[in-house]
Amino acid sequence: MSNPPALPRLRLRLTPAAELAVRGGHPWVYAERVKEANRPGVTGETAVIYDRRDRFLGIGLFDAGSPLRVRMLHTGAPVTVNQAWWRSRLNTALDKRRRLFGAETDGYRWISGENDGWPGLVLDRYAGTVVLKLYSAVWLPRLAEVETMLRAALAPEALVLRLSRNIQDIARKEYGVTEGFRGEPGAETVIFTENGLRFEAEVRHGQKTGFFLDQRDNRKRAGELARGRDVVNAFSFSGGFSVYAARGGAKSVTDVDISAHALASAKRNFALNPSLSGVPHTGEQSDAFAWLANSAPRKAGLVITDPPSLAKRETERAGAITAYEKLAASALRHVAPGGILLAASCSAHVSETEFSQAVLKAARKSGGRVDLLWTTGHAADHPVTFPEAAYLKAVALRVGA
Repeated sequence: MSNPPALPRLRLRLTPAAELAVRGGHPWVYAERVKEANRPGVTGETAVIYDRRDRFLGIGLFDAGSPLRVRMLHTGAPVTVNQAWWRSRLNTALDKRRRLFGAETDGYRWISGENDGWPGLVLDRYAGTVVLKLYSAVWLPRLAEVETMLRAALAPEALVLRLSRNIQDIARKEYGVTEGFRGEPGAETVIFTENGLRFEAEVRHGQKTGFFLDQRDNRKRAGELARGRDVVNAFSFSGGFSVYAARGGAKSVTDVDISAHALASAKRNFALNPSLSGVPHTGEQSDAFAWLANSAPRKAGLVITDPPSLAKRETERAGAITAYEKLAASALRHVAPGGILLAASCSAHVSETEFSQAVLKAARKSGGRVDLLWTTGHAADHPVTFPEAAYLKAVALRVGA
């Protein structure tokens, strides 16, 4: 994975603030922070960054069409970025996951972008199928090499390519690349196992790469809280939290989601686990925000809220914090005295502290005692190595005890 041979090495210098950030390990350099370049860069090539004293600072992947102009690969002493270097980096990421999971889990993240040194690239496993999702055009000219490397290391039964919306046009027009199976096609819906439970993943057309793998640990915690309780799972999607709650001994489970497709997937996930057939499971097709705010209180022992991101950009942060408090207040209407609210957020622009405080504020306003049970962040296969990567958080609290 090297530069086009006819071009000299791309050399960049940055503003002092960007230089400091890169030296501190931040993986992104924005376009306005590139102060000097020896020539125009080409998307996908490696760019060498030098500091103000003309010393090697780091190396990254250049994206000529993105405001995020360089995605850093390495900072520190000079290195040679060649096939052996990439294989070593891949093996490091894979070895970490092999130590995390046993036979009861074959659905997890192999590579988590910048956090594993593969900026803008995610690789997820669903049993024998792997899904490669690209969030940056820097990988498009390298796709064949990346695919060859992944096949050699993992020997998957099927490999699916997914592309972020922002690069789909350039992928098709400039590289002739579209989403779908690479090589022999496989099943578009794959059955995989997570902590001994079976789920379906829509690897070709589903959200993210087919399933929300990042909530695995929180699903398990929800199951541990569910024994003997009626459970309401708002924004239920394909019922991951609900399946765990049923295994954990819930008296009943109600899914609430605006999507009929998602509710149907939840029913199939229950059917994949026949031991759960004795737990009453129903679905409510409704806007979960409106349902929580306006429907008759259920007084459940456990209410779970896991909405889509409420702050996709920094300018939406303040409004999202207010919205999370309002959502928690609506959810608390359905929590029985002594019951538990498990609230989750995937908004990167809202910090864990801001989110937890919003939920706790709503709980205290509802009256009665509030006991914070736990707060959580990312699962181990979704590591966080820089602030912007910390998007997932959850809080569980007992109210009115």
